[in-house]
Amino acid sequence: MNKQLLFVKRPVGKADASTWSLVTGPIPEIKKGEILVKQHYVSLDPAMRGWMNDTKSYIAPMEIGSVMRAAAVGEVVAAKNHPKFKVGDFVSGMGGVQQYAVSDGKGYYAVDPKLAPLPTYIGALGMPGMTAYFGILEVAKVKTGDVVVVSGAAGAVGSIVGQIAKIKGCTVIGIAGGPVKCKYIVEELGFDGAIDYKNEDIKERLKEETPKGLDVYFDNVGGEILDLALGRLRLNARVVICGAISQYNNKNAIKGPSNYLSLLVNRATMQGMIVFDWASRYGEGAKAMGTWMAQGKLKSKEAIYEGIANFPETFDRLFSGEKLGKLVLKIIED
Repeated sequence: MNKQLLFVKRPVGKADASTWSLVTGPIPEIKKGEILVKQHYVSLDPAMRGWMNDTKSYIAPMEIGSVMRAAAVGEVVAAKNHPKFKVGDFVSGMGGVQQYAVSDGKGYYAVDPKLAPLPTYIGALGMPGMTAYFGILEVAKVKTGDVVVVSGAAGAVGSIVGQIAKIKGCTVIGIAGGPVKCKYIVEELGFDGAIDYKNEDIKERLKEETPKGLDVYFDNVGGEILDLALGRLRLNARVVICGAISQYNNKNAIKGPSNYLSLLVNRATMQGMIVFDWASRYGEGAKAMGTWMAQGKLKSKEAIYEGIANFPETFDRLFSGEKLGKLVLKIIED
């Protein structure tokens, strides 16, 4: 049998258990040119909250009654004349929150569990890692000597962004929630400094950690922290808008930056990024990231929870901050 999590109600504000319905049905049959993937893990990402809204975006909103959209990794257990994949291959793609997924293979790529654990392929070697890689190198155009500040620094994207910036010779300051996360990014990931937004005065700490200002601000949070970072920009600084997790559950209007004139004064740029724009170069990013991991220069951490029925409470951890690293849900039943 196949367990699927269906998206049944558009949330207003925070998503809760009523947003989804867990159903069980037969494992689907495949046709010629298709594969059946037994999915082991699914990725939980802040972007999922945006996909639930019936508004124009970079990707079509999810339809009511559809399987919850998500990146996943698993094993091909059936294939009918597929030109690319065969039974026994491990693959990753947008399989959704279901134990078995049927696909024509479009958007899927092969992964090797002998080289890295499967959850890593939906973490550092998956969409979050590619977001960090192309965001900091191509959008921010980081260079040696830059002062880089990253919000959401202990999360899936932010933790990788900071490590890549360190590899490229930058001074890196991370903003994270709580002493455990701040200690983690400094002592384990090698950040030069950390700001605890839950317990410290962010404005004052930014002044202390960036006395001469910052060259790159990589934003995963939005809201007040974005505004404060704009006040620390140096000449020709670059701001990357990757996400705004502080705003995703708003019931009212999103709070935009009031300090945007700092961009004018400092001749700075603020650019949004969507990782799908770099899809044709994922191979390049994965190769570089894999090399750094093998060299011990880049660390990957996954917070793994279990049970497809536990998706709602696990999803909530994205916004409560009750996790460290990449949030992953194991949905296969041993």
